[in-house]
Formats: sequence, C-alpha cells, structure tokens
Amino acid sequence: MQMHNQAPPTSGPPGLFWANKWLTKVEDLFALAAALCIFFLMFLGIGQVLGRQLFNTPFMGYIDLVELSMATFAFLAVSYCQRLGGHVRMDLFVRMVNGRARWILEFVTTIAPLILVGLLIYFSWGHFMRAYESGDSTIDLQYPVWPSKILVPIAFVVLFLRLLIETIGYWRLVLNPDSEPFAVPLILTEEDLAKKEIEDSKGSTDRG
Repeated sequence: MQMHNQAPPTSGPPGLFWANKWLTKVEDLFALAAALCIFFLMFLGIGQVLGRQLFNTPFMGYIDLVELSMATFAFLAVSYCQRLGGHVRMDLFVRMVNGRARWILEFVTTIAPLILVGLLIYFSWGHFMRAYESGDSTIDLQYPVWPSKILVPIAFVVLFLRLLIETIGYWRLVLNPDSEPFAVPLILTEEDLAKKEIEDSKGSTDRG
C-alpha cells in the first residue's frame, strides 16, 4: 500500500518539530551515502567485467568490497524509507477504523517494531564488538569487517529514533484526534493517489 507523509513540514509541536527536522537531515545524509555506495559499486562492477574480458585481470578484492558495502545500501536508508512510508505494511484493519480508534491502532502497531528495533540494536552491536575484538576480516584481501558491521547498529539507532518520533506523533493524535497529524505516515486513498499523480504530472509539465 502506497503511503506518504502528508503532514505539513512547518506544523507540529516545537519539540517534535525540532526532533523531526534534525533526524530528517541525518536520514537524508544516510540515504545519500547509500545511493553513492550503489553508484560506486556500479562502476566497480563495470571495471571488473571490462578488466576480466579485455585484459584478463579482474579487480583484486572485488568480492570483498561488495561484501563490505552491503550494509551501507541495505541498512543506511531504512529510516529514510520509514519516514516516507515506503515500507510494505498491512493496513486492512487500519482502514476500517477512523478517529481515535485509528490512532490507537497505529500507536500500538508502532510500539511493536520500536521494541524489535531496540533488540536488533543490542544484538547487532554485539556482532560488531565480536568482529572488532577478534579481528574478523574478509577472505580474499583480509579487509577488516568491523567498519561494515558498525553501520548496522548505527542505522538501527536512527530507525529507532524515527519510530520513537512516530510513536509520540501517534500518541499526540490519540490524546487529541482533531490535531493536525505531524511526523507520521498517513495512508493515501485511491482518490488521494490520483490527485497526487495529477499534481506531479502538472509540475513536470510546468518545469518542461
């Protein structure tokens, strides 16, 4: 189900607005790093193929670099995607209720992943510490793997903060259902999606 953060960026309680503003900057930076990593791997893969086919000299350590970079593009942008409501979620029951009942359901279903991500932070940090203390390295060129493994708990901490902000945002709506939603992903109806597509197409036409 497609979703979008419809809350106006200039609204919301001061504390929540400030937290969302700075976390958004971190998420954008992490998403940019993930995109640049994929871009780098694309050229690295091209160089690997050309080197093997034209000069019979494949790039040494290619598999190692791919292995180490997987955490970058697999985890760094996960909170960015959560902010935009890009993750797949089942919203059948959420669509069936309105008002305070909907916000209570959203609040409860956000608490569960918040706890899960907290546990993932704990265990992923343990994996990083074991790799760091044991000097774990890649098989080919013996690159240390701890720089890659530390990205996982860092990314989960950012996701935890995003889920915490959303939890606070939903709780605010539970207390006052008539408040303007802020820092929470909202479900787009088919009508909303059609309007959004029309607005996007008009914007593209105007820029063209």
